[in-house]
Amino acid sequence: MTSDTTSASPADAVKSYLLDLQARIIAALGQYENKPFSTDSWQRAEGGGGISRIIEEGKVLERGGVGFSHVMGKNLPPTAAANRPEIAGRQWEAMGVSLVMHPRNPYAPTVHMNVRFFTATAEGQAPVWWFGGGLDLTPYYGFEEDVEHFHRTCRDALAPFDSDADKATERALYPRFKRWCDDYFYLKHRQEPRGVGGIFFDDFNQLGFEQSFAMMQSVGNAFIPAYTPILARRMDLPYGENERDFQAYRRGRYVEFNLVYDRGTLFGLQSGGRTESILMSMPPVVKWRYDWRPAAGTPEAKLYSDFLIHREWV
Repeated sequence: MTSDTTSASPADAVKSYLLDLQARIIAALGQYENKPFSTDSWQRAEGGGGISRIIEEGKVLERGGVGFSHVMGKNLPPTAAANRPEIAGRQWEAMGVSLVMHPRNPYAPTVHMNVRFFTATAEGQAPVWWFGGGLDLTPYYGFEEDVEHFHRTCRDALAPFDSDADKATERALYPRFKRWCDDYFYLKHRQEPRGVGGIFFDDFNQLGFEQSFAMMQSVGNAFIPAYTPILARRMDLPYGENERDFQAYRRGRYVEFNLVYDRGTLFGLQSGGRTESILMSMPPVVKWRYDWRPAAGTPEAKLYSDFLIHREWV
């Protein structure tokens, strides 16, 4: 899907794409389920609103949410201006789709994706706009073919937007955005990655509006082919209480990252966002243990030794 700004404003074109993306993702994931995603439409007092599509206690997805939001405000929160301090305090408008899926089966990985468009304005000054987003995978039991497929799909989504000079170099978008993802989804207090990464970008406008928007669309469109084949392969594998216990333990890392580091979560809470929609990413069952490590030679230990490491997957 590409943008058409001849008949709509740039913001309208982005909003139309995001609503369509939300609907397509719900349709793609819904084929595995025995119940529909619920719909929760909401309004924000300061301006704007959104649509949260949620599933809980599904056959395949223990909890998942695909949220669309289009919100605005008069005073840009500090988290949104972290890389551009000169625009702090401006009026702002943000729209995006964000999702997290927590499958019931421990062999099926958690996945996160978001794509967003941000504009900050001030009287007498040119608007500042950018795109951001990405997708990343958090397995509990690693399968190399799954991670390679996920990264290959991410790479292929970005390849059309590389200049000829940048192709096959570290300046290409995939290696840049992969490093950004590895650095961003890292729990500094644990000194470990949250998962096996993917791609992540923010404050992106380098290609001009049309091509930057097209790149964001390519990233959003990559989610379904990147994740659904993995989910289909793993969702019916047999498992026991040991695997569920380890899944709950590792989900604790997901909670820690989202509440301590995640820029989107912090922006949402700082801007007076809707708490239920912001925290729909939280897993339903989580455990913590004091100073615990898996026994050497176990499948649980392999997650740490073979997957939660810096690695080039494609």
